[in-house]
Amino acid sequence: MDNTKKVLLINTHLTYPDWSEGSLNNAFIQIAKDFFNSKKYEVLETRIEDGYDPDEEVEKHLEADIIILQMPVNWFGAPWIYKKYVDEVFNKGLFSKKFLSDDGRTREDPSRQYGTGGHLQEKKFMICATWNAPAAAFNDPKQELLEGRATADLLLPISSNYRFCGVEIVEGYNCFDIFKDSQIEQDLENYPSHLEKVFNISI
Repeated sequence: MDNTKKVLLINTHLTYPDWSEGSLNNAFIQIAKDFFNSKKYEVLETRIEDGYDPDEEVEKHLEADIIILQMPVNWFGAPWIYKKYVDEVFNKGLFSKKFLSDDGRTREDPSRQYGTGGHLQEKKFMICATWNAPAAAFNDPKQELLEGRATADLLLPISSNYRFCGVEIVEGYNCFDIFKDSQIEQDLENYPSHLEKVFNISI
C-alpha cells in the first residue's frame, strides 16, 4: 500500500498578454512544489489555463491530502476559468457520489445540517492569493469599500465549495498591493513557513 502523502496544486491564472502574464502566481506554485517535494510529498498539478479532464481532476482530489488553490484576485474573485472548472469538476464529484452524496439533510433526521454530506474528510484546503488591494483594506471597519471584512470573507464562495464536501479549510496566504507597494520578495520567502504552520509539517 502506498502511504505517500500527496498535494494538489491548482493554478487558476488566466493570461492577459502584456498585462498579466502569471509570473508571480507561477513563483508561488514553484515554491509550494519545492517545499512539498522536500517533505517527500507527491505533487499533483493542474494549470487550468492549459486544459484539464474533469474526471481526472476528481481523481486528483480524491488522491490528495492537501489541496492548494493559487489565484490572482480578479474583481474580488478567481479568474472566470476557475468557476468553469468548479462547475465541471464538482458536478462530476457530485454525480459520481465521490465528493458527496447529498447536502447532508435527511427527512428522517431534521437535526442534520445543510452542508454536512461531504465525503472528503481528513483533507485540507488553502488559498494562496495575489491582490492589487493593500493589506490595510481588510479587517478595518473604517475602510469604506470592504467595511471591515477579511480576505477569507471575500473568498468564502471558493472555500465553501470544499467545506461543503467535507474538507477542512486552513488559513490562507496573501500577497498584497502587488502593483504599488508590494513586498513580493518577502512574501515569497515567508511562504514555506506558512505552509509548515497551517499543515503542521515539521521542518
